[in-house]
Order: sequence, then structure tokens, then C-alpha cells
Amino acid sequence: MAAPVPVKKEKPKPKVPPPMEKPKTLEEENFKIKDQPFECNGTVKPASPFDAEEDAEILRKAMKGVGTDEMAIINMITSRSNEQRQKIKLQFKTMYGKDLIKDLDSELSGDLRETVMALFTPTTYYDAWSIHHAIKGLGTNEEILIEILCTRTNDEIREIVQTYKQEFGRSLEEDCIGDTSGHFKRLLVSMCQGNRDEGNDVDEEKARKDANDLYQAGEGKWGTDESAFNKILAVRNFAQLRATFKEYIKISQRDIQNTIKREFSGDVRDGMMAVAQCVKSRPVYFADRLWRAMKGAGTDDSTLIRVVVSRSEIDLVEIKQAFLERYLKTLYKMIEGDTSGDYRKILFAIVGKD
Repeated sequence: MAAPVPVKKEKPKPKVPPPMEKPKTLEEENFKIKDQPFECNGTVKPASPFDAEEDAEILRKAMKGVGTDEMAIINMITSRSNEQRQKIKLQFKTMYGKDLIKDLDSELSGDLRETVMALFTPTTYYDAWSIHHAIKGLGTNEEILIEILCTRTNDEIREIVQTYKQEFGRSLEEDCIGDTSGHFKRLLVSMCQGNRDEGNDVDEEKARKDANDLYQAGEGKWGTDESAFNKILAVRNFAQLRATFKEYIKISQRDIQNTIKREFSGDVRDGMMAVAQCVKSRPVYFADRLWRAMKGAGTDDSTLIRVVVSRSEIDLVEIKQAFLERYLKTLYKMIEGDTSGDYRKILFAIVGKD
């Protein structure tokens, strides 16, 4: 009799972060080798002029008395930057002696509340909190670890590591080591360093050598030398990696992502695929995350909210364009079919029509 296959236990959907006091085209082949970073545009911009006192009054009025004016809340907070929302939180407490987040938490419900809480959470803390909840308790949500640690910049990673230590009293690297294994663990440890070369220099000779090393570590041998892939994908700058990937096609007659799919499996495959996709186009990676969150029966609302909110001031414009190019419908239209009510309205307000 065959041994029973272990069943991976699903973690419960995390709730929103707790209240905090502190305040061109996306066709990859058309990108020039030295285009780093790619042009990025958020859909949410800082309000100008900005008056934290006036905004605090609007929120107070929207929640005062019987019922809640959800649209007033949605319209205001989706037209303010995260930094401005932190100032509104502080001003609200100064003016009324009450915690804005606690008031919103009691007035709102469901996915609308989760989205509002995410919008009011400082960006770095939101990433650190998401990782903490992906790790703690029974089982690990590896997809969240990959989504955050394999896509952020050096500065963002270092801030996440520092915030994780300050807020949860734990080492992010040690928690990753304790909850993952094998070559996936090594990849995450590499990502936690926030030490990738982020320059734009391209050494064509090194690109040819790295491409050959990748070929010899995978397609060119029996078995796979995972460490060779980890070293190159974790260290080289994105412009250098794009040059390497072009050389790799000449040597192997395969795209690097096709090789990764063939040579790896499980979480380490997904992590390396994420890095390779971000090298080519980070917006395409997040467009794919959003598609998978909404396709088929049911919706992964936590992923939908996390990606839309976390990229809203960075590159959501490019993510929308990538989504349309890959799936032949707008992100707005996809959200329309998968959400409803005020939750749909707040996502519409963040994403906007094409």
C-alpha cells in the first residue's frame, strides 16, 4: 500500500493589520538593456493642496450619528497618499481624542474594512505584517513570502527587515529559515539581505559567462546545480540579468523561465520564476498575481487587496497595462465581475478605468 500523501494545511485568511499609533509599452523585448528602473506610475497621487484638519473633519462627519457615509470615506482616502493618511490619523486623534483606525474598524465591515485598514497602514509595516502572518502559526504561506521578498528593492527589503524586528521582536531571516527548507530557504535568505547590485552597468562578457554557467548548471547536465542559479539571480543587477537572459537563449534555445520550470519544482521554482519575471517586467509579475487572485471560482481577496494597495503609488498604471495586454480585459472589468458593493467601489477608486 502506498504511503499516504501529506496534506498541506491551509492557513486561515489573515485579518487586517492591527491599529498602529505611528503615524511605454510592456512588451519585454522592446525594453532597452539599460532601462532600469522601468518607468513607474501609481494611480494614487498625493493631494495638493492638502489639509489634514479638513480631512479629519470629513471622516468624523462620515462616521458621526446613525449610519456611515462609506462613499465620503472612500472618495477621500483613495485620493490621498499613504504619507498623507498617516498625518490624517494623527490630526484626527489630536482634534477629537479618538483613534481614527478604531473608529473606522467599528464602522466598516468585511473586505471594505480590510481595504481601508490596508490603505491606512504604513507601507513598510504592511509588508512586514503580511510576512509575519504568512509565517506564524500552523503552516506557511510561501506565495506571500515570494511576492514580497522577491520583488522589493534593496531599500524596501532593509526597511522591512528592520520593521519586522521592531514590531515583532524577531529576525525575519531566522523566521524564514525556521519555516522553509532546502534551496527555497537559501533563496529567501539571499533576498533578505537586500544586497543586490542595483546599478545599470552591463558587462557583456560576464553576461555570456553567466549564461553559460546557468546552462551548465541546468540544461547542460544531469540534475541541477541550484546554487549556481541562486548566485546569479540574487546578485546581478536587472540590466545585467536581462543581458544574461538574452545570451542564455542563444546558448540553450530556451527562455530562462522555461528552463526554471523544467529544472526546478515547488516553492524554489516559484521564487526563481518571480525573480526572473521581475527582471523582465515587474508589472507583468503583479498582473499575473491579480489574475490568479480572481480567475475561476472564488476570489483571493487578501491578495487582491494587498497587491492593489501596495502598488497603488508605485506602478499600478503599468500593472493595469500589462493586465490588459496579457488577458485582453482591463483590471477594472475583472474587478467588476469578482467583487460587489462598497468593496468594489473602493477598488474602482484606487484602480480607475483605463
